[in-house]
Amino acid sequence: MKVYLCAISNISSGVCDQDCAFCAQSIKYKANIKRYKYKPIEEIVKEAKKAKEAKAVGFCLVTAGKGINDKILDFICKTAYEIKREVPDISLIGCNGLASKEQLRELKKAGIEHYNHNLESTKSFYKNICTTHLWEDRYQTCLNAKEVGLNLCTGGIFGLGESKKQREELLKEIASLKPDSVPINFFHPNPALPLEQKIIKKSEALEVIKRAREIMSEAMIMVAGGRELIFKKSWPKIFKAGANAIVIGDYLTTKGNTPSKDLETLNSLGYKIANSCNE
Repeated sequence: MKVYLCAISNISSGVCDQDCAFCAQSIKYKANIKRYKYKPIEEIVKEAKKAKEAKAVGFCLVTAGKGINDKILDFICKTAYEIKREVPDISLIGCNGLASKEQLRELKKAGIEHYNHNLESTKSFYKNICTTHLWEDRYQTCLNAKEVGLNLCTGGIFGLGESKKQREELLKEIASLKPDSVPINFFHPNPALPLEQKIIKKSEALEVIKRAREIMSEAMIMVAGGRELIFKKSWPKIFKAGANAIVIGDYLTTKGNTPSKDLETLNSLGYKIANSCNE
């Protein structure tokens, strides 16, 4: 089995005015994180080069906020152009909130190939974790990405207080979008956030991955945020459950394993690393 590696860059951090209860980047919760409107483009390009050296096939440009305005769109497009100029063979992913078809077309022109917009939770639970925008808006953005010809990357966060039935609902809602890749995230507690400070059981997390693979047999199933926290040294068990991709390096506001450590583990277990998203 080949494993796909993806890295992310928090190119705009902690400046979001939404009230998503799981997210330390909301200004409402005053979490102790780095906050900046725009990361210098030259720094982002360096991160992309390091990601490529660590065998990542995807590099995700993440902005904090409800969606895309003209300034953010211009910033992302300039960043994407510079990365493609310096690292032409890395696959770029946009993760920039709610977006119209027109905005997504501009991202595509700039070199963005995939768009990541997670549903986060099932429709029936969403009001418990966010009141400043609608679940339907998220779903529509995913449809918009597909309509303009971007590869869709959509998933969710598990362990927010939802029931097991609602986890199943979320997986089926994600499947209804026929995504190319599905990020499976697990809630990482932060004392600044209003959610109960507990983590999902490892057995439940593995069951989520297993069901995702059963329901979406052709998709890339990527275990992302919370992997190290939930599984610790036993994280390779995710592959037997059905995952075939991971995020390497740090996340948006939490630390991850060093890429070299993950690569060492994968090599020791005999897993091959994919060289492109199309393998």
